[in-house]
Amino acid sequence: MKLTISLGQIDVKLGDPAANLTAVQEMTARAAGQGADVVVFPELWSTGYDLENGAKYATDTDTGMFATVAALAQAHRIAILGSCLSDLGSGRIGNTAVYFDHTGHALGVYSKTHLFRLMDEDQYLAAGDGRTLIETTWGHLGLSICYDLRFPELFRAYALAGAHLVFLPSEWPHPRLAHWQTLLRARAIENQMFLVACNRVGESKGTHFFGHSCIIDPWGETVIEGGETAELLTATIDMAQVTAVRAKIPIFQDRRPEVYG
Repeated sequence: MKLTISLGQIDVKLGDPAANLTAVQEMTARAAGQGADVVVFPELWSTGYDLENGAKYATDTDTGMFATVAALAQAHRIAILGSCLSDLGSGRIGNTAVYFDHTGHALGVYSKTHLFRLMDEDQYLAAGDGRTLIETTWGHLGLSICYDLRFPELFRAYALAGAHLVFLPSEWPHPRLAHWQTLLRARAIENQMFLVACNRVGESKGTHFFGHSCIIDPWGETVIEGGETAELLTATIDMAQVTAVRAKIPIFQDRRPEVYG
């Protein structure tokens, strides 16, 4: 089953949802024009890390910016994924990704499980408490966000649950480009799955983000990778590759969970 994916690598404007939405609308239209089934945007694409003002932006996942994105997906008949600030209730704010399918229906909602202290997420946000695996025409797809990449347990849990691909909207900065590239390849290789990662570019609060959005296949090979400026990347993958790789090196049959604890 072939899946065409676009990565909307944008320069997120801090605390400027209107400007960021304009960029997302333009890239969504271009992705649809290129025949993409799904377009992925970075973590917190609508506001950036304006967390101290998070309560001003956070809404339920069926209102606000989330509703706007759902309508955009429906208008262009393309699935859209990216994370925004959400209202989790009881005064809690989440860093939440919603996968809207081509009809604008929310197939899955995921709030970032691991909060990144270096950007004060632990001070302003509440962590999510569960995985999100969505069922699509192309198979089971998992949702994750940025810092989650450093926790291999999450990706192994997705693989064991049947995921053939995991999405990763991100704001991953310099100087950790080598970590980004190495960890993405490792998660793909060790779980024999596709990793689809969309990272922002630009600068915010003195932090510089390097882009390099990419798709990594189950062998750990790079299908497509961006540079360090705003751009739309589009590639087609064959989901059957996951089954083929898992049959060739049957790591899941050879696991010894009784040894790992």
